[in-house]
Formats: sequence, structure tokens, C-alpha cells
Amino acid sequence: MLLCVTASHKTASFDLLERLSRHPDTVAPTLVEAGAQGAVVLATCNRFEAYVETDDLDTDAVLDVVAQATGVPSGDLDGSYRVIDDRRVAEHLFAVASGLESVVSGEGEIAGQVRRALTGAREQGTTSPALERLFQRASQAQRKVKNVTALQRAGRSLVRLSLELADSRIADWSAERVLLVGTGSYAAVTLATLRERGAIDISVYSPSGRAELFAKKHSIRPVAASDYSAAARRATLLITCTTATEPVLGPVQLQLPQTADAAPHSGAPQLVIDLGMPRNVDPAVGRLDGVALLDLETIRLHAPLEELQATEAARAVVREAAEHFHVAGSRESVTPAVVSLRTHIFELLEAEIDRARRRGDEDGRVEQAMRHLAGVLLHTPTTRAHELAADGRGHEFIAALETLYGLAPDAEESDEAATA
Repeated sequence: MLLCVTASHKTASFDLLERLSRHPDTVAPTLVEAGAQGAVVLATCNRFEAYVETDDLDTDAVLDVVAQATGVPSGDLDGSYRVIDDRRVAEHLFAVASGLESVVSGEGEIAGQVRRALTGAREQGTTSPALERLFQRASQAQRKVKNVTALQRAGRSLVRLSLELADSRIADWSAERVLLVGTGSYAAVTLATLRERGAIDISVYSPSGRAELFAKKHSIRPVAASDYSAAARRATLLITCTTATEPVLGPVQLQLPQTADAAPHSGAPQLVIDLGMPRNVDPAVGRLDGVALLDLETIRLHAPLEELQATEAARAVVREAAEHFHVAGSRESVTPAVVSLRTHIFELLEAEIDRARRRGDEDGRVEQAMRHLAGVLLHTPTTRAHELAADGRGHEFIAALETLYGLAPDAEESDEAATA
């Protein structure tokens, strides 16, 4: 059985999502240790989701494991999550991967995050055949949504939206002194979007020490750790987008050293945009004189209404992909039984053909007729097996096969076929 426990910007506060996202790498291994066949965790700035394949763990058990692994008490999760199971899991993940469940409908970053979630599970050894197939099909569905609908053109990324919100404060982007804090995938997108808007004076600081390499690759200035506070005070626009689990920007970086004649703040108007999850900026920064803080929660409140036509078209693609996922999986679930039946019939056929040859079937007409008859006889049960499987009744075909012919496909083979 597939199960998804999801907390997102639609159900949970950003504070709770931040707490859940602090140590996501511990969740999947803990779920597997608790008895799940597989687990993949998707943790982004807007959602925390655990996808689990399990026959033994119920929803309460999964939630207990999530609470244990993240350090968030189960009581704090009450009312902040949804549980999705069985046939609904595929449609949900496909919609998530396509950007339909994002703060900004159609945003493109989520597709890469879904792929990286599967890669992370592979590296941890926590994925399973069913989850592999689920996440691979999610990427296929996302590409189809991108290719055949206008969703991504209608939606805007969080980075682009945050800079659009900053437009009301910035008269001339070329005059801004920009400090980018972080060097990951969001940083690259942010840098490209800044340049589109005309920003020229851009420097980068990396808490993990990768500023020099990032700066060289993108032709901007690196900021050393010893110069970080001075660069932060000089900047008029600071954008943070790191994966750090603790704030990387606080009042201590933006305030001048306290002396008898020093003001608490440098005095230059500053806009700080925090794209991190967990948050990269201490909320106290927003209370400094002359500093405006724009965080993900504020950005979410300004997200535009979905463009209904593009969204409806995308959801139709997602529903079709999810249905195909289930039909294909159901058919594969009866494959071992169909193979057993065909093997049984053809073994009987070969024995009869051998007897016919010994009796003088020199021109092969008897053999030809028998092979044709075997094909005709197998066609209907094979077709019926796939129809039953598509309706979720494949077990009826397997039971009938065992009753009529004494054939019992290996259970392990059946499971492998169902999740291939």
C-alpha cells in the first residue's frame, strides 16, 4: 500500500514547515527501520511530505515516526497535515511535481526537488520498486504538463514573484547593491532573475564556503566570511536562499558595532528577502529601523490567483497520467498469473504436438491447427485478466487460476510485477 503524509502551505504554518524541514534526511531511514518497505521524503520551502510503501504501518504509526525523526511532537501536527492513500497518491504527487500544489501555480523549481527526493532516497537505500515507479512517472507527468499546457507560462516562481514584490520599493535595479547569501539552485535562479531586471552590483556570500567557486562561475564578486557583516551593512538588497538549518542573517550582521557615537543601524534603507526554508533570516531583522523583511509567508499572501484555463488543462493531464499509472500497475500485477497460464497451456500443447508428430503429422497441419487453437483459447482469459486487474479485481483471476488449474504464481514475483 502507498501512503503519503503531507503538510504544506495549504495546511500548516511556515513555522511548522520550517521545524519539519530541519532534518528531513532522518525521516526515510527511520520509517524503513520501523517496518516500511520504502520511504521517500520531499521537503521544500512550502511542503513536507513522506511517501511510504507499507503493509504493516498505519497512519498513526507513520506520524509517530515522523514526529520522532523530526523532533516535532505529534500534538503539534494535529490539524496541519493530510493523509493520502492508495489510488490518490499518484495523482497528488503528479500534481505536486507539475507545480499545481505550489504557492505560485506552475512554478518550475518543484520538478527538480521531486527528482532530488528520489535520488536522496536511492542514496540512503530507502526507496522501493513501487516508489521508484511512482516518482519516475511523476517526472514524466510533469514534462507532459509542461509540454502540452500553458501552466508554467501562467505561473511564476517564488524567486520571480519575490522580486516583483520588491519592484514597488526599487526605482532603479542597476543602482542596487545586492548581496546574495547562498550558492545552491535557488541562488542561480535568483541571480539570473536579478540580471533580467537590470541588477549589476551583485556579490555572493556562502555560509558553506562555496562563494569563490560560485562567483567565478557567474562573474560576480565573492564575499569572504570575515567581510560578511560589512557587506551585509553595505547592501541595499539582501536575498538569502541557503539550506542552512539556522539563521544566517541577523541583527548582529546589519548593526554597526556599538560605540558611543554609533547608531544601531547603518541608516541605508535595506530590503531583505528570505527564500530559505527553514528561514535564513532572524525575524528580529524586520524590526530594525530602515530594514524591510520579505519572507515566504508574505510572498505566499501575494501569490496571484491561478489562471483557471491552464490549471484545468494541467489537472486533466495529471488525472490521465495517474489513471494510466494505476492501469499499467494493475495489469502488471496479474502478469505472473498470465505467464503461468500460458506456460501451462504451451507445455500441454508441446506434449500433444510431439504425440502428433510420432503419429505421422508430416505436413505439420495438425501442429498448425493446435497452435492456432491454443492462441484462441488463451486470448479471452488473458484479456479478462487485464480487465479485472484494471478494476482492482486481479486477485479474482489469480484465485480462479489456482482453483481450475492448480497454478499458484509465486507471490514474490507477483509483488515485483506489480511494482515494476
